Amino acid sequence: MAKSRTSTVVFLECSGCGRRNYALRKRTKATWKLELKKYCRFERKHLVHKERKK
Repeated sequence: MAKSRTSTVVFLECSGCGRRNYALRKRTKATWKLELKKYCRFERKHLVHKERKK
C-alpha cells in the first residue's frame, strides 16, 4: 500500500507587490508559517515573502 503524502505545496507571496513568486513543499504536521526574505524579480530587490495557500 502506498504511503500518504507528508507534505503539501505552499506558495510564498511577496509583501511588496503581492505576487506569488515561489512554490515550496512543507510538512503537513508543521504548524508554523513560513516567512523568508527572498528576491522579487518584479520589485528587483530582496523582500519578505510570507506563506499563502492556493
